Amino acid sequence: MLRVFNFILILIFYNTTYCQEDIIRKVTNYISTDYSELLFVSIDNQKMYHIKEGAIVKKYIISSSEYGTGSVDGSNKTPLGLHKVKEKHGDNIPINGKMTGRVFYGDMATIYTDKTKSITDNVTSRIFWLEGLEQGKNKGEGIDSYKRYIYIHGTSEEGRLGTPASHGCIRMRNKDVIDLYKIIEVDTLVLIL
Repeated sequence: MLRVFNFILILIFYNTTYCQEDIIRKVTNYISTDYSELLFVSIDNQKMYHIKEGAIVKKYIISSSEYGTGSVDGSNKTPLGLHKVKEKHGDNIPINGKMTGRVFYGDMATIYTDKTKSITDNVTSRIFWLEGLEQGKNKGEGIDSYKRYIYIHGTSEEGRLGTPASHGCIRMRNKDVIDLYKIIEVDTLVLIL
């Protein structure tokens, strides 16, 4: 029995190490510039990885667009490629506070922990507003991530995280986005693949 348990532990350790190396390799193959900190959004895994000094320090369950990936204005798709955090919004907003136009007016969102779709696409708790860094891919006329208001933000549809469910943005749990907001600075790189 002890041998089986040890084998399972070794398998878990190997799997975890291999997955981390694969993620770091994807990031390194895409980015030619040096970075000390980065958020990597995996569309396939529906996870976001906080990477510091070449190692994954935290991972988060997310939702990208239910319409797929793309950069065209009005498509409601999640843009791919290299971005940076251009602006942060939500200092001192209570958890689950709804923002309209990046402003909190005192309204609180009902948080759904099942697969319920809310009537509105609530932006809650905190916002990281992204700017695309790749001309012709996520920056420029008709495809600009910043002008499309592409955010990483909290959501009222926490039960739908882990599956594509947004209208273009990257959704997170409210507690997670608040915790991340405390440590991620403006100009931090964000890679979406």
